[in-house]
Amino acid sequence: GYGLAGLCALTWAGYSVLSRRLGAVPTEAVALFCLAAAALSALGHLALETPAWPDSGLGWAAVLGLGLGPVGLAFYLWDVGVKRGDIQLLGVASYAAPLLSTLALVAAGQAQPEARLGLAALMIAGGAALAARAGARAPVSRRTGARSLP
Repeated sequence: GYGLAGLCALTWAGYSVLSRRLGAVPTEAVALFCLAAAALSALGHLALETPAWPDSGLGWAAVLGLGLGPVGLAFYLWDVGVKRGDIQLLGVASYAAPLLSTLALVAAGQAQPEARLGLAALMIAGGAALAARAGARAPVSRRTGARSLP
């Protein structure tokens, strides 16, 4: 599992770098990537797993909500941020994702507010603070207006 998570991180980093370098590609192309990912995921699910489909309208609504929100909208906004935003600020802000998702699980009653969650939240905040501090000290490029780390 950790190996696959590492490969996912490398894939996401590669996607982000390519998106930044290929800034002329319209952000609307993200919809095609999302549709391709959904199709490949469905094929992989059918080929490698015992199919499990939602058994209620609420389940299908949750699938649709996940597809439009965290998957679709998040990818779209990430692409806009990578291409036209402050890449250092975007990196620091991305630390909020695991914290917010954990808070949502606690609020929904799917996770217990334990001390280890508080410790994890402090570690996430510490990582964000370190990244923000490094980004604040980085010189700003006159050509792109972006900060670059030494």
